[in-house]
Amino acid sequence: MPLSEFELIQRFFSPTGCCREDVLLGVGDDCALLQIPSGENLAVSIDTLVEGVHFHPDVDPELLGHKALAVNLSDLAAMGAVPAWATLALTLPRSDSAWLASFMSGFFTLADRHQVQLVGGDTTRGPLTISVQVHGFVPPGKALTRHTARAGDRIGVTGTLGDAGLALQQMAAVKPTSRYLRERLERPLPRLETGLALRGLANAAIDISDGLLADLGHICRRSGVGARLELQRLPLSVEVAEHVKKSGEWSLPLTAGDDYELCFSVPPARCQQAEAALGSLDGGLTWIGLIEQEPGVRCFGQDGCRIETGTGGYQHFQSAD
Repeated sequence: MPLSEFELIQRFFSPTGCCREDVLLGVGDDCALLQIPSGENLAVSIDTLVEGVHFHPDVDPELLGHKALAVNLSDLAAMGAVPAWATLALTLPRSDSAWLASFMSGFFTLADRHQVQLVGGDTTRGPLTISVQVHGFVPPGKALTRHTARAGDRIGVTGTLGDAGLALQQMAAVKPTSRYLRERLERPLPRLETGLALRGLANAAIDISDGLLADLGHICRRSGVGARLELQRLPLSVEVAEHVKKSGEWSLPLTAGDDYELCFSVPPARCQQAEAALGSLDGGLTWIGLIEQEPGVRCFGQDGCRIETGTGGYQHFQSAD
């Protein structure tokens, strides 16, 4: 017999791991009661994943649980915030205990790793849809934002670009996909340590969820600046580098989404500090270009010639009337 809504909450969503002292009242009441530490600002972000749009129907639920939280933690990383709490709203086509157990295992494993406590949420019936809201702390004046890049800043990124996009491309074509590429797509790693290390070093930051060109473009527009990218400097995995070499085009590392790496601008005087701070962290640091006064994002090849790439990036309503 399928479990009721309240049986689902009791069995799958009650705290089993991280229990924070700043959670005065968590799952099981009308609201959570949470204590914001003195001297901290609250950073809040929410993302929704929809079956058929953000993930395939046959995705491993444990990986989906991980990714549902990871994409939100990536937003906190981009702000230089320390994660604390999460809420989860699930719309389910049916009450499936095995699916839920696996999904929540992936969710809680990542949550425990970063000391995040699930403090509330909702369950409803309908097409599979997952909404996660995360809350984190950042000292006043220390948050990394999109509107403070300055001409002359160097542009840096973590990790490698285009891996998730290549995985999606291969899976859509029913081609063999390496374990590495599948991991990059289905189990992204939020760069939380990097975000913290960039406090006081970076002028601006964003996470790369919709593609490098689109997300760097957000920084440029909000800051009233432009950017110059050196394509040969982009950090690429072996698989993506081979794809670029064979195809002769750069769409994967420039416009494919789901990378969940960080992109940031650092003034020249702090670049050496940034290299030292990020060099030992997962994802590392690669300089890929410069912030310029002229608006727009421009890409250049190894010969110094400009390469037209378009703006790229995923938009949900791009084809809407």
